[in-house]
Amino acid sequence: MIREIFEKNQIALTDKQVEQFQKYYELLVDWNQKINLTSITEYQDVIWKHFLDSGLFVNCKDLVSQEQKKVLDLGTGAGFPGIPLAILIPNYEFTLVDSLRKRIDFLEIVCKELNLENVKLFHGRAEDVGKDSKFREQFDFAVSRAVADLPVLLEYCLPFVKVGGRFVSYKSRKYEEEMDRAQSAMETLHCSCQNVYEFSLEFDQSKRYLLSIEKKEETDSKYPRKPNKIKKNPL
Repeated sequence: MIREIFEKNQIALTDKQVEQFQKYYELLVDWNQKINLTSITEYQDVIWKHFLDSGLFVNCKDLVSQEQKKVLDLGTGAGFPGIPLAILIPNYEFTLVDSLRKRIDFLEIVCKELNLENVKLFHGRAEDVGKDSKFREQFDFAVSRAVADLPVLLEYCLPFVKVGGRFVSYKSRKYEEEMDRAQSAMETLHCSCQNVYEFSLEFDQSKRYLLSIEKKEETDSKYPRKPNKIKKNPL
């Protein structure tokens, strides 16, 4: 089923990748009994709504190349989209950041069991990690499937991206409204939306949108601000 669903969506999998996704599913369901990782646990649902949904990045032609690129997944949670992308794009280097130590513990097991050598894990909060010189403006891409408004995600994610790099935001609906609300943030953070990739998922007849936002200039050192300030006064 894994291979069939991905191939229907123009993503070919090797036998190794199929095995990695299968093992990932088994670990996800097992660990979900210990810590809250996802409310989606049915096999087919996980393949469609987590694995394939995360993997749609590879169908965005200007985001994938043969060159090695560095990708940050901020607020990765149970590893989405970072782990599926690390399986699908083995020549890219992925850094997954999450604020909950238990989730990082889970992902350490995932990386070991799946033999993912292109993944690094880091426990920390976005507002702190974003000020760290080891991470700030060090990535070709930042990605996030976080359920947060686009202006908030821009402030958290853009500081990690190199000038000329992209922040890719996964959205499922009403992205136009978020884009309208994000115009001020884009001006403040010196970025602009270059592409909106639209995908239709046969499983539930839903739409997915990947917003590819290019960083034009360095991010002012005062960003990201503390969460209470971002929430109280979004850009």
